Amino acid sequence: MTRVSMKVDGVVYEDDVEPRRLLTHHLRDGLGRVGTPIGCDTSNCGACTVLIGGESVKSCSVLAVQADGEEITTIQGLSDGDWHPVQKAFQQHHGLQCGYCTPGMILATVDLLKNNPSPTEEEVRHGLEGNLCRCTGYQNIVKAVLSAAAEMRGEQPHPGSFRDADDKTGVSA
Repeated sequence: MTRVSMKVDGVVYEDDVEPRRLLTHHLRDGLGRVGTPIGCDTSNCGACTVLIGGESVKSCSVLAVQADGEEITTIQGLSDGDWHPVQKAFQQHHGLQCGYCTPGMILATVDLLKNNPSPTEEEVRHGLEGNLCRCTGYQNIVKAVLSAAAEMRGEQPHPGSFRDADDKTGVSA
């Protein structure tokens, strides 16, 4: 066993962990942060994405001992009461269906928008390509990300600023 200390969602935890324990399992089973889903356990799907030091990381690709001394944000700690603008945008633009990938998508989006506050549709698609969704077809996720980016910049999205595959009129929602 190895002693680790990490700040998760604003709370410092000190625990003894097996050196081979994945961070995602430690977060869920050890710390009760069950908002971080276990998807593939192979770093392919991105469902388990968390922020470590503000950077998005697939927590199934990190050992708990590697996170010693780090500050980690899960979906449960993203906001303190009110929804984060990205969470609101995903809800408003129907950027989720079953919801399994949503925590990882949202945290990857937070990191993306921190590094690129004005992404294009192509940059959003590229920035989230490590996070898989089997339900939405991604169009509403992209709309949600662009809407959140505009809100976080203090702007309103402009009509036509992103495509709507279901809208044949060419007018965006």
